[in-house]
Amino acid sequence: MKIAVTGGTGFVGSALVNALLQRGDDVWIISRRSSLSSGKQVPAAGLKQLSWEELERSPSLLEGVEAIVNLAGESINQRWSDAAKKRIVQSRIDAAGRIAKLADAMDSKPAVVVNASGISIYGASETDTFDEGSDARLTDFLAGVVEKWEAAADRIPAARLVKLRVSVVLGSDGGAFPLMAMPYRLFAGGKVGSGRQWLSWIHIEDMTRLLLFCIDNPNVSGAVNASSPNPVTNDTFGRAVASAMGRPHWFPVPAFMMKALFGEMSALLLEGQRVLPAKALAHGFEFRYPTIAAAAEELVGRNDKHGSA
Repeated sequence: MKIAVTGGTGFVGSALVNALLQRGDDVWIISRRSSLSSGKQVPAAGLKQLSWEELERSPSLLEGVEAIVNLAGESINQRWSDAAKKRIVQSRIDAAGRIAKLADAMDSKPAVVVNASGISIYGASETDTFDEGSDARLTDFLAGVVEKWEAAADRIPAARLVKLRVSVVLGSDGGAFPLMAMPYRLFAGGKVGSGRQWLSWIHIEDMTRLLLFCIDNPNVSGAVNASSPNPVTNDTFGRAVASAMGRPHWFPVPAFMMKALFGEMSALLLEGQRVLPAKALAHGFEFRYPTIAAAAEELVGRNDKHGSA
């Protein structure tokens, strides 16, 4: 297949691009710079890099592309000042809008567009369980971001649109997990806040496989939760990481400290939602890492139990 990826140099994007190349797809990374205009060599057979500006001038450069995966957006892992909030929202709306304009200008529309989204649209809760049939609950900033993000994605002309609602992606080489595991490496890990808040998560390998599944499966469309079938509380997550590392789980971090350090962004650690991947399971997707114990063991257990810190 010929597939275009925005955000293809990020944590999830890099894993996806590598998986696409390994199976023999032709991949176009859409970014701020072109590998050709910058004078850089194409890093791998089947991989090209084009800039937004080049595509806006010549949308025909992507003619024949069968799928577009949009992973572009400003990182939410920063203090949420008014300016940061504006960038977080606008970057997602702009990326989806650019793809809509690009696809509209193409003679042959992409068969599928997979647009990243977020499970934050369900709102925070310690008691409720959510799947793709649950209503949006705009209880906080991130829920509002996702609502606007998905509305922009709905305007992309494609035969099939998948809005992949991403949970916390766990990988040893990027994303949030290395920072989440750091206290345990220092023998200072423990629950954050009450420890009762839910963490819906997915291993990076399953995240990549689910992206491929959504691209390839013509019956998958609309909202799809990218989350493990076994979400856990913050306390359970910490205990699994501690067990995999052979470290103690004993040093609680009070909520007021997180709020003082991170401001409104502390909600990412102090609040959560229990989200299930009902649609992926219904369509036959099988998780390689369905439990946090298995995921933690794969990510950190083997090295840390043998003394690596």
